[in-house]
Amino acid sequence: MSDPPVRIARFLERTTAEGPGERTAIWVQGCSIRCPGCFNPHLFSSRGGALTSPDALVARVLAAGTSGVTLLGGEPFDQPAGLAAVASGVREAGLTVMTFSGYDHAVLRQRSSDGDRAVAALLDATDLLVAGPFREDLLDHDRPWAGSTNQEFVHLTDRLRDVTAPDRVEVTVTASGAVAVNGWADPDTLDALLADLPHRRSRYQAL
Repeated sequence: MSDPPVRIARFLERTTAEGPGERTAIWVQGCSIRCPGCFNPHLFSSRGGALTSPDALVARVLAAGTSGVTLLGGEPFDQPAGLAAVASGVREAGLTVMTFSGYDHAVLRQRSSDGDRAVAALLDATDLLVAGPFREDLLDHDRPWAGSTNQEFVHLTDRLRDVTAPDRVEVTVTASGAVAVNGWADPDTLDALLADLPHRRSRYQAL
């Protein structure tokens, strides 16, 4: 039986704002957690996005020539089977995998222990997990990539253990004037950054 497709919202070939080094980022469509204040409420619904096979996503990641892939959304662990196949394929090629989740690590471990093989497989194929719901009252101004201080950095392997980087925000303006933002910054910083840009914009940010 083939692996199930992944419903993705955005595929970014290269970024330095979604994890250590230059990485490929995949935002999935759909999130059952729906943290208040999330920067990606447009990714809550399971409708929309594009169904894409894991093999096709692995091929696109490898073709990008980056050091690894970052999975975020949306909620990757709402689509664990397909993303486990993506993560495994990327890891088999020698690249690293970073996964964001709004679930606490303990919750994911329990689901794995209870026999959820897809969750177990995605955890097994992840090098660095950033886990926990986003909380507006606990904004994290110190660590890169995390949105709030309750979120855990869980090193499931040693491959990304010693990496550090500052927070970065990337802004892309297309010829049509649409603006896409990814990375992490507090709302005031984002508003100041985007103040002089066209009003129409889409925000794609880590939870």
